Amino acid sequence: MLGLRDWYFQANLVGLCIMDDTASKVAEFLLQIKAIKLQPDQPFTWASGWKSPIYCDNRVALSYPRVRTFIRQELVKLIENKFGRPDIIAGVATAAIAPGALVAEAMGLPFVYIRSSAKDHGRQNTIEGEVQAHQTAVVIEDLISTGGSSLKAVEELRKSGVIVKGLVSIFTYGFDVSSDNFRKAACPWYSLSNYDILIKQAILTGYVKKEYLPLLESWRKKPDSWKG
Repeated sequence: MLGLRDWYFQANLVGLCIMDDTASKVAEFLLQIKAIKLQPDQPFTWASGWKSPIYCDNRVALSYPRVRTFIRQELVKLIENKFGRPDIIAGVATAAIAPGALVAEAMGLPFVYIRSSAKDHGRQNTIEGEVQAHQTAVVIEDLISTGGSSLKAVEELRKSGVIVKGLVSIFTYGFDVSSDNFRKAACPWYSLSNYDILIKQAILTGYVKKEYLPLLESWRKKPDSWKG
């Protein structure tokens, strides 16, 4: 039987393990602070009714200065490397408001956030903060599943005349439907970490047993019919 170190090297040779330093470190942090939980033997049930081996709440990172600082720094690097310097940073409400504001502060840029629906009082805004036509923006999201709510925020900015350069997220499940949706919306998208890297990191660190790898991989491919 292969030891964990032997399994790692074998997996790496056949391309199962993507050892990107930033993505692996983000995954490691999220596991350590329990922002992400993996329970392949006791699946969670999402509001949609889907069974899932993973629960993710990246807002937990806000309580850990070292983690939130690392995520902020890496989001800034990702934005600058992929999109250059936009005019504004936009966060998707509610979970991406805080990381978006942190990124905007670090870059010295204006910040706005986009509600899922317009307020039912006052000015009935969907976009909170000031935007102007022809400004460029990068959107911040904490988690991508199908991408639907994120792309709704992108569309709201576009309707206001803002040129959305793209979107960056902290984590994504890596569903095929999300890639399809972003491609259809003509919105470039990059994520600090993803599900595939997370489960490899979880096995390497002993968070879950390596025997669960096929089960964990099968969920990402068919999440709507996965039963655990």
